[in-house]
Amino acid sequence: MEIFSNVNWLAVFVGTIISFLVGWAWFSPMLFGKGWAEGSRVDLDAVEQMPVFAMVSQLVALFLLALIIGLTALSEDIVTAVLAILAVAVFSASNGAFMQKSKYATAIDFFYIIAVGAAMIACQGLL
Repeated sequence: MEIFSNVNWLAVFVGTIISFLVGWAWFSPMLFGKGWAEGSRVDLDAVEQMPVFAMVSQLVALFLLALIIGLTALSEDIVTAVLAILAVAVFSASNGAFMQKSKYATAIDFFYIIAVGAAMIACQGLL
């Protein structure tokens, strides 16, 4: 497909990896992990193995969002990129509300999407 031929793939892949690492820190006890886990009713001490499906699907979602940001960078349409990021963040908040997460945990999820979206836009601009 011709639309993908001019995508800055380095920026897409770097944006994906940086965003995944941001998530690791974001949801760790060093930052927001304890409050997020409590508000999401997740017992971090009870997890005996890594949630592989959750991590793989997160990585795929981050790649797809980075690709969308990369495609909007081709047309220099930052507004579309920002709207896509906001749409994903609002979906995340909506899901959190339906799952009856605390407002704190829902906000952590929402602002994580905003943070990784900003990182992806920065990667497109810098690489």
